[in-house]
Amino acid sequence: MLITAHATAATIALLLGAVNILHKPKGDRLHRRLGRVWVVAMYWTVISSFAIKRLHPGSYSWIHLLSIWTFISLSIGLWAALTGRIELHRGFMTGSYLGLLGAFIGAVAAPMRDVPQLAAHHPVAFLTAATGCVLVAAASVRSARG
Repeated sequence: MLITAHATAATIALLLGAVNILHKPKGDRLHRRLGRVWVVAMYWTVISSFAIKRLHPGSYSWIHLLSIWTFISLSIGLWAALTGRIELHRGFMTGSYLGLLGAFIGAVAAPMRDVPQLAAHHPVAFLTAATGCVLVAAASVRSARG
């Protein structure tokens, strides 16, 4: 259940982050609202990662160092936005998103990981989960547009 919630939040963050990076103009109501949802999804993804120790059962791995860095960079990016340091905000949030994208590639590229296993052995469940994440992201965008 924890891994499912972790992967769901990460997928929603991946989708909303792409929308926010591609969206113009930056700083408008849509960007700020989606950014808030994205930050919550990212913090959940990072914090929940510390309870997942399947690569090295019972202990943390190098991946958790990336989680620590993501927590720090996400926090700096949030602080920068709140204090009007837009260039710093842009850099740290873009970096956090690119880290998420890298983690996603790692999660789907390794055949023994849960995502490829689910897609291969339970394609209906995989498609249902993926569709659910897309629908949540789409609903978030629609809601943020107000």
